[in-house]
Amino acid sequence: MNFHSKVKKVAKNPLATAILLLGFEKFKFIPDKKYISVMYKYYMGKKLNLDNPQTFNEKLQWLKIYNRKDEYTIMVDKYKVRDYVACKIGEEHLIPLLGVWDSAEEIDFDTLPNEFVLKCNHNSGTGMCICKNKTLLNIENVRKELKKGLKENYYYLGREWPYKNVQRKIIAEKFMVDESGCELKDYKVLCFNGEPKLIEFHQGRFTDHQSQDYYDINWNKTDISQGEVAGFGCSDKTVPIPVCFDKMMEFSRILAKGIPQVRIDWYAINEQLYFGEITFFDGCGFDKFDNPNDDAKLGAWIDLKSL
Repeated sequence: MNFHSKVKKVAKNPLATAILLLGFEKFKFIPDKKYISVMYKYYMGKKLNLDNPQTFNEKLQWLKIYNRKDEYTIMVDKYKVRDYVACKIGEEHLIPLLGVWDSAEEIDFDTLPNEFVLKCNHNSGTGMCICKNKTLLNIENVRKELKKGLKENYYYLGREWPYKNVQRKIIAEKFMVDESGCELKDYKVLCFNGEPKLIEFHQGRFTDHQSQDYYDINWNKTDISQGEVAGFGCSDKTVPIPVCFDKMMEFSRILAKGIPQVRIDWYAINEQLYFGEITFFDGCGFDKFDNPNDDAKLGAWIDLKSL
């Protein structure tokens, strides 16, 4: 986007621009419906239709407002969801937990192994620490970032209601690598009315070579893409189907049962399937598709009439 386009976008969306510049929590007084409508128009470039939503991103906004169940709060809590998942599919599919704390000061780094992952249980990214060598870790900075993460109420960012009342904690998990010795590949299974339809496949996360591809449930690579907004595009290769793919689909159905639309994330490591997280609003419902027809296609898969 060139300079003149940016100026034009700011002029058309002064409230959204203020929210992005000053911080979303400063605008928590704005009702959810108003806030969502403002931010949707900023990111998508068009007015939000909540009376008759048609596209994937429109329907996600509708679900934010009108589909609120207490169990969703447990399902997005990266700590409490562990018991939920263990009950549904077995604890052997959980990444080993190394510790849980209410504050950054409580963490005893001496008890942690040389490699580990620290993160807050209620947000996405803020405060996360991926440690590959504890001897090189700046513990003071890690505590500082975790404190920042604990203060964040992730709900106010995109008004994703399930995050609003998560009891905030810090968790440590085992650092995992796949059979190649590299950081994990993400398999994000998009389920619609309880059925897997697409797999959003990420490679090279947290690197300069990140890619995002969409595969169908027969592991055929599709031409669906969101590279323009994500800042990274599709890979130029088709990867082999994971050995535990059938189990991934089976478990996704179990965890997505009774939910209009949800994303179940997995890691496949040495032929073993590990649960990642549950996300109700992929990209917060603000990520454009490079082809608008794909937004409409995915939107048709969400049935709101049953709610």
